[in-house]
Amino acid sequence: MNNPVYAAAIWIIPLVIAIVLHEISHGWVANALGDPTAKRLGRLSVNPITHIDPVGTLLVPLGLAIAHLPVFGWAKPVPVDSTQLRNPRRDMMIVALAGPAMNLVLALVGALGLAALHPLWRDAAPTGVALFVLGNLVNFIQINVFLAVFNLLPIPPFDGGHVVEGLLPRPLALHYGQIARYAFAVMLFLLVILPMIVPAANVVERVVGPPVDLLTRFFFRLAGLRA
Repeated sequence: MNNPVYAAAIWIIPLVIAIVLHEISHGWVANALGDPTAKRLGRLSVNPITHIDPVGTLLVPLGLAIAHLPVFGWAKPVPVDSTQLRNPRRDMMIVALAGPAMNLVLALVGALGLAALHPLWRDAAPTGVALFVLGNLVNFIQINVFLAVFNLLPIPPFDGGHVVEGLLPRPLALHYGQIARYAFAVMLFLLVILPMIVPAANVVERVVGPPVDLLTRFFFRLAGLRA
């Protein structure tokens, strides 16, 4: 459908759910490993208002959806105090991996939901509410797969960057972690500037794209859809 409100809704609703649960999962795991910071600050709530970043969760995805561009966004990062974790270097890697793991679980939930509802539109094209639900579930799978893979990029502030920090010798890890200070600049460079300067170096298309495509096809096949 060409309705911009409809187009925005079927992207923003699943995106908000995906990124909010991604962030909450970091807090859940951190709390289980000894750091109650997120719990103490009320950041383990499933209330999306607690986690919404007005720019990253609403304005950026809305603008991208209306412009028919790839939709991505972010929520307020859940605070984690590594000094309170039982084994800070190891546990920070586990906390970091909890976000992508949650997104893959959510993609599975979306696929199972599609599989359960598939008989409803097997013999006739969905319309109205059914079409809206279908659009949300399809996008829910795509968004969660993308977030899982994208966040595993081995660059701070992505979750993959925290894993690299945990694997590097301590002196190198300290310097490597400083890249997180320039989080927005890093994202802008990787997603916008670098592909414009060197199309062959498009990180999303060449690095993130192949595993995202592979996993998305897997979940769609699981749901009984052609991919």
